[in-house]
Amino acid sequence: MTFTNNKSGNGGVITLNNELSEVGRLTYTIFPEDKKLIISFVLVHSEFEGRGLGKFLVEEAIKFARENNWNIYPHCSYARAVMKRMSDVQDILLER
Repeated sequence: MTFTNNKSGNGGVITLNNELSEVGRLTYTIFPEDKKLIISFVLVHSEFEGRGLGKFLVEEAIKFARENNWNIYPHCSYARAVMKRMSDVQDILLER
């Protein structure tokens, strides 16, 4: 499985792909003046659901945010639930 981060302007999409196709995607918006990345949406295609792959997308967004010294606001309820269960992201997790 591989990740691709297609950033364009102040937004972008992180895709997770297997050897044959896209498995899922995470969309985000960046507010550089506020040092903030907002996770808008996480999608795992139905044939790949139930394997924890959405969490991998959230973890990739966290890695991207840390590389740029940004905090994360998970607007997506799935991303919010995943991040609240993680003990190592409290330093960058924005509640509102």
